[in-house]
Amino acid sequence: MEIHPSYPVLASLVEKYPAYRGSLFQTYNDILLAQQWRDVGVLDLGDVCRRGAIQGRRPKTAANADALLHIVPCSLAESISLAWINDVFVALGDPPSIYLAVASDDSSIVYYKLSSGIVKPSV
Repeated sequence: MEIHPSYPVLASLVEKYPAYRGSLFQTYNDILLAQQWRDVGVLDLGDVCRRGAIQGRRPKTAANADALLHIVPCSLAESISLAWINDVFVALGDPPSIYLAVASDDSSIVYYKLSSGIVKPSV
């Protein structure tokens, strides 16, 4: 991991939260390299959430490409709670939604869009 070109961007968060380094590394590289998001950066969610998050914008060809989106990586093996998810929303400044990136050991990632409160689904 340390020799990968993306490591310098992630180094401080990987060292601060070593238990979550794999999911952060895997998700960051998927968003940046495979999905080719723009303005990709990382954020420290602090000691309450104990991990880093990713923010960025979808490629110009995507719908709502200018919206700044937040992705919170976690592992498939983790147990997360509604209280923790609420803490994530607070740490990110209460955005309307976040993406929870659930990374597995086989390098697959599933993204779940979580909205704050009750949101009517789009038709």
